[in-house]
Amino acid sequence: MKKFQASVQITLKKGILDVQGKAVENALHAIEFPMLTNLRIGKYVELIVEADDKEKANALVTDACNKLVANPIIEDFKIELKEVY
Repeated sequence: MKKFQASVQITLKKGILDVQGKAVENALHAIEFPMLTNLRIGKYVELIVEADDKEKANALVTDACNKLVANPIIEDFKIELKEVY
């Protein structure tokens, strides 16, 4: 069984209002950073997964994201896998 480090970036889907991102953007504008716009805030998750190969590891992490780690109704996620030894 191989081990893979999974890095998952989770962001709100386009069209979903990012209240936290908007608040940070407004604060940046107030402290002289008006050139920074369209700020969106997401989540970053790391985990180790054991699987026979990279495809199975990706399937396991995708399933976990769809069921618990992310909210697929309002969030998108991107998975990156690296084999670890």
